[in-house]
Amino acid sequence: MDLTVLTYLIYLGIAIPLTVWVARALHRYGEAFLNDVFGGDVTLAHAVNQLLVIGFYLLNLGYVSLFLTSHATVDSPRRLFEVLSTKVGAVAIVVGLVHFANLWAFNAFRRRAVLRAKAVPPVLPNAYTPVAAPGYSAPPGPPPSGPGWTPPAARTH
Repeated sequence: MDLTVLTYLIYLGIAIPLTVWVARALHRYGEAFLNDVFGGDVTLAHAVNQLLVIGFYLLNLGYVSLFLTSHATVDSPRRLFEVLSTKVGAVAIVVGLVHFANLWAFNAFRRRAVLRAKAVPPVLPNAYTPVAAPGYSAPPGPPPSGPGWTPPAARTH
């Protein structure tokens, strides 16, 4: 057997299981995280998790396939290991980058969900919202407020 073909077989034998292992780990441990992100909606979290795993597989296995070809001459066991380490190292880096991109996106979703849950109004609410009398136009500038101010409709002159 040609050493180039052996390099390809070993590369696929390492790259595909590596991709599957990381995808399964993301699926298994990402489920709880997504449940928290989506406020306990287990069905939505599971669906998003499945879609992310499918995307992970497509992206990484596509990269593994595209990176399979080599123009290097593999004529010795030493050269086999050199080519193989370059290929497997590149796949590991891409799988890691995709993994961290997923984590960054999840963290952004979670951060927004937490901020939304803890949101407080920018000002304390009043007992009522004043409504101007028909035909009244407010003067330019910031609206009046403070103690002693009454809306125009409530004023008696």
